[in-house]
Amino acid sequence: MSARIHPTATVDDGAIIGEGTSVWHQAHVRAGAVIGAGCMIGKNVYVGADVHIGDHCKIQNNALIYEGVSLGDGVFIGPGAIIANDRRPRAVNPDGTIKGAGDWTLAEARIEHGASIGAGAILIPPLIVGAWAMVAAGAVVARDVEPQSLVAGNPARHAGWVCVCGARTQPDDKCGDCGRILEA
Repeated sequence: MSARIHPTATVDDGAIIGEGTSVWHQAHVRAGAVIGAGCMIGKNVYVGADVHIGDHCKIQNNALIYEGVSLGDGVFIGPGAIIANDRRPRAVNPDGTIKGAGDWTLAEARIEHGASIGAGAILIPPLIVGAWAMVAAGAVVARDVEPQSLVAGNPARHAGWVCVCGARTQPDDKCGDCGRILEA
């Protein structure tokens, strides 16, 4: 099964879309982006140049994923989430000239396998969101998130732990939903 690209989506030359991936209405995938197999790229999603997205990721409507971001396999990005790439954004240099590509430093973000980014969350790199971590809806994340950690708020702070199934749990406890044990 080949990739499905909606006729209103824009996939730039040089972008790679994996087998069985769907790219929906008005999405834009820039040149150099690599999207793995079995992904769902929702309506009006922006995937920046050279972004790497693993297999079986779900990126919901209106999410913005800028250059310098990589997503592991099985990552969920909620609707309206933004993963930025500039820690100190400015439109112009101090002398008033418009900033060009050489006038800023790309800040990178890595979202590791199985992690979930909630609706409307904003991530400000550089940062790493650990495997199976969960960022709550509306959170503003400006520092690393530990694996299987739940973070919430503005600024985002540790609010608990989550099992790989997504249920809240505690280190060394058996998950009440699936029976797995979160190792400390």
